[in-house]
Amino acid sequence: MLTMSQINYIKDLSNSGYRISEISEKTGADPKTIRKYLTQEDFSPLPPVIVQKPSKLDPFKPIIDSWLEADKKHWRKQHHTAKRVYDRLVEEHEYQGSYNLVQRYIKKCRSVQVEKANLELVWDPGPGQVDFGEADFYEAGKLCRKKYLTVSFPYSNDGFSQVFGGETAECVCQGLLDIFAFIGGVPPLLIFDNATGVGRRIGDAIHESELFSRFRAHYHFRVRFCNPYSGWEKGNVERKVDYNRANLFVPVPHFTDIQRYNQKLLSRHEKKAAQLHYKKQIPIGELFEEDRKALLVLPLKPFNVCRYEWMKADGYGKICMDGKHFYSTCPQNAHQKVLVGSTER
Repeated sequence: MLTMSQINYIKDLSNSGYRISEISEKTGADPKTIRKYLTQEDFSPLPPVIVQKPSKLDPFKPIIDSWLEADKKHWRKQHHTAKRVYDRLVEEHEYQGSYNLVQRYIKKCRSVQVEKANLELVWDPGPGQVDFGEADFYEAGKLCRKKYLTVSFPYSNDGFSQVFGGETAECVCQGLLDIFAFIGGVPPLLIFDNATGVGRRIGDAIHESELFSRFRAHYHFRVRFCNPYSGWEKGNVERKVDYNRANLFVPVPHFTDIQRYNQKLLSRHEKKAAQLHYKKQIPIGELFEEDRKALLVLPLKPFNVCRYEWMKADGYGKICMDGKHFYSTCPQNAHQKVLVGSTER
């Protein structure tokens, strides 16, 4: 079974025009396996049903992680190999497990790689940029500060926003899903600000969240991540974030149902679309039709934006989300682990 990173790599190669036989040569994967993932329509996460058995390596993983993190400060030719890690565990920490466990863990830690490429100064139709902004809203009469996800299209300068309570992977996936459905397609490439909401950066590597990785495989788009403190790499969306705050959220909006508000918010781009592009002097709406022609086709099944995790209920059978929100299950679950699915809906 391939990892989501491998599946996305296969999909990226296929979207770039590679045949299945060529993808097999580049990745080493069996053509039947490649064909299976290329034809798979639904990558929504499923509730976990198999509990992994504890590994003899588990107590030593923080030690290994610290060694690999320290390697980043030193010359690459003096980084730990799997064999050196194994030898040090045996000599210094009385490790009694097998070498294969160590080797597999090291390989897993180093498997995440990010495509590095210069961003285009002249944009073709299709690609989009993604970022979050924040603004105040009156929700059910109460003033609160919320985040809004914005997707802009540099070619046409059109853009769309959706309001959420945070910047989690669930928020990103739900916002993108709703925008994709509204515009009728999927941008072939999305540029993100330093993995905001979709993962975390460790050194030079971006570790995508499991949910976003599945979402990306489901909709077949490619991603690029800006370098830290390099906002100019996504200047179009940063300007769009500011523009939307000044034009969509002034005066401070009032709503009671955030989903209904977000639906109306998508159509408010039409006013901007009627204006002329600041350089091309062509209506933004006409330019966006070129963007639309370059979009990927929506999958037959929409993605189910849901993250599953095991949580322990308290003595009343309640579970606590995000350290402040309590939800009831049933008294029989008191002090038991329960499977919780969380969404933005």
